[in-house]
Amino acid sequence: MLQITQINKSYENHRALTDVDLEVPKGVIFGLLGPNGAGKTTLIRIINQIIEQDSGSVELDGKMLSPDDIRKIGYLPEERGLYKKMKVWDQLIYFSRLKGLSDSEAKIQIKAWLEKLEIASWREKKIEDLSKGMAQKVQFIATIVHKPSLLILDEPFSGFDPVNAEIIKNEILELKEKGTTVILSTHRMESVELLCDQVAMINKSRKILDGTIREVKRSFRPEVFQVAIANPALDLPQEWIPKFSDEAWEFTLPLSGKTPNQLLSELMEYGEVVMFREQIPSMEEIFIHQVKASSNE
Repeated sequence: MLQITQINKSYENHRALTDVDLEVPKGVIFGLLGPNGAGKTTLIRIINQIIEQDSGSVELDGKMLSPDDIRKIGYLPEERGLYKKMKVWDQLIYFSRLKGLSDSEAKIQIKAWLEKLEIASWREKKIEDLSKGMAQKVQFIATIVHKPSLLILDEPFSGFDPVNAEIIKNEILELKEKGTTVILSTHRMESVELLCDQVAMINKSRKILDGTIREVKRSFRPEVFQVAIANPALDLPQEWIPKFSDEAWEFTLPLSGKTPNQLLSELMEYGEVVMFREQIPSMEEIFIHQVKASSNE
């Protein structure tokens, strides 16, 4: 869907992006991760043609990105851009027409989305009269009303309570099921684990990680297992540091050159193994580790 090749961008003496390559397949939710100031927003603005790269290329659907492609993209910026004095309905009509919808089609789509997100009764309210969560729903509708094939969401859950965050999450998943490609930029790693198929991480202007969620998590596996043994027949070695919990002794063990089957076979000699689970790092743990590691280089 999106091919980014050797993108570079500088602002005076500040290097925002350095030789960034990314490939976003069609129909996936792609997590764009990184700490504040890493270069994510610069890359998103280049894709949206708000700014131009110094060098490198961006292709959409196999063709060089052009001004006409803006109508294929939906962009929800972290800093929201609604006009506070305008009414909800008028504002959504305005944004829909900017994205190329006819007046009649805009009205059909907006009416359907207002009802779907349960804010139809607010259509004549000014944005300044809405709660932050309500305004976020309006901004979300403005982003997807023209049925973009590429949807870029920058911190889409900001300002939502858990109930409305769940509603937006489900809408994002439904859009993906209908074929929309989604780029999700967020600091909420639980959302990344739940929603994303693939991720890339940028820090200090450079890409430092790229792959599917499964590939990334497995590449950082420490080869350590969580173990629990109930009713041990033999005394457990003190160096295992076992702790009694829920009628079993629990501890963690490294593979230490063994295969998982070999380790399990060894453990079974001590008693009934009721838990044997590999410790796989969370995306939040990987995020923190990679940012620290790349910052120290």
